[in-house]
Amino acid sequence: MTTQSPSQESTANEPKGKPEITFDDFAKIDLRIAKVIQAEPHPNADRLIKLELDDGSGKPRQICAGIREQYAPEDLVGKSIVIVANLAPRNIRGEESRGMLLAASDADKESDERSVVVMTSMSEIKPGSVVS
Repeated sequence: MTTQSPSQESTANEPKGKPEITFDDFAKIDLRIAKVIQAEPHPNADRLIKLELDDGSGKPRQICAGIREQYAPEDLVGKSIVIVANLAPRNIRGEESRGMLLAASDADKESDERSVVVMTSMSEIKPGSVVS
């Protein structure tokens, strides 16, 4: 029988994380509040929702998010969500995605028992507000 020290035991029970980053690395991420103006199923992907956002810039921003199994598009309209605003644009199955929404999950993507929760603001705040 192998015994673990308390520090080994707590490490073994912690969720697997990503490599440690510096504060300077974190400071490069532009987190903003965006209001969902329109949401619809992605035309070419069963797991994606295409979102049109008001990010405070004065022109709509489109992102694609893999949350279709957890959310109906119409339930997202009007919500204020947290996005990564300075993520390089990507073409996802024929649709441009200019950013990423933040969401929490209690299991990995392959799990059948996975819950996903989109990060929203507790109170109303204008689109484009900085999250820190």
